[in-house]
Amino acid sequence: MGSGALQIAGLLLGGIGMIGTFAVTGMPQWRVSAFIETNIIVFETIWEGLWMHCIRQANIRMQCKVYDSVLALSPDLQAARGLMCAGSVLSFLAFLVAIIGLKCMQCNQSCWQAKGYVILMAGLLFILSGTVELIPVCWVANTIISDFYDPVVNVAQKRELGEALYLGWVAAVCLIAAGAIFCCFCRCCEKTRSYGYSAPTHFPPHNEHLHRKMESSYSKSQYV
Repeated sequence: MGSGALQIAGLLLGGIGMIGTFAVTGMPQWRVSAFIETNIIVFETIWEGLWMHCIRQANIRMQCKVYDSVLALSPDLQAARGLMCAGSVLSFLAFLVAIIGLKCMQCNQSCWQAKGYVILMAGLLFILSGTVELIPVCWVANTIISDFYDPVVNVAQKRELGEALYLGWVAAVCLIAAGAIFCCFCRCCEKTRSYGYSAPTHFPPHNEHLHRKMESSYSKSQYV
């Protein structure tokens, strides 16, 4: 019962991380306009994402435009686009493998080794997807902070951390936590299986031969 609950908790965390990764990849709120110094026009907000940039004005519907070319993006956003796509695919594969591992819960004892490999693969994929997601999120956040405190950068070009970055950190932590749970569960299964199925003790060949010889001599003496 405890092992099943542990697997379900890992699957839920992995599912939350996967959905969060998909949301972060599509959200435009990666870089948000900063209202500092002379840039105090608060009725207009600029959002910059991986696929589009949006302008939201007060009492006016938000307008978004897809980037005309990948080269129009900054280097950090270009790398983030590819890495986030890779992280989304890895998290989806990890979730599928984890579901397969859960379906093997009712397997017979001969399938325990295969089930352990499936669970371990799911855990490693979750950890890999969370790590891949952390790289672009931290990279973009570092670039935003560096430009914000750089006096050379124009005030109108300075940005703040958007909601997508915070959601990306949460999703990455959920994915890594799910991977750690599955890896720990696989380790516990290996220990339980090794303790529960110890090989029966056998007499050494020479001791067995001696034991049979003593029995035969005892039976002959008894017969006499």
